[in-house]
Amino acid sequence: MNQSDVLFLVVFLILLSSLTVIIVQFVRSRRRGGQGDGRGGNWWEGPWDEDDPKR
Repeated sequence: MNQSDVLFLVVFLILLSSLTVIIVQFVRSRRRGGQGDGRGGNWWEGPWDEDDPKR
């Protein structure tokens, strides 16, 4: 494994992680845009978040 292979792997990992972050942000923004469950919460919040009173 020479220097060129290591550089290729590093660039590939950086691009893959950047693409993953972009896709996750896109999916989260699409879910947040009026597609909620009617309670005003986020889609990943469960019913346990409603049991805690606001302080």
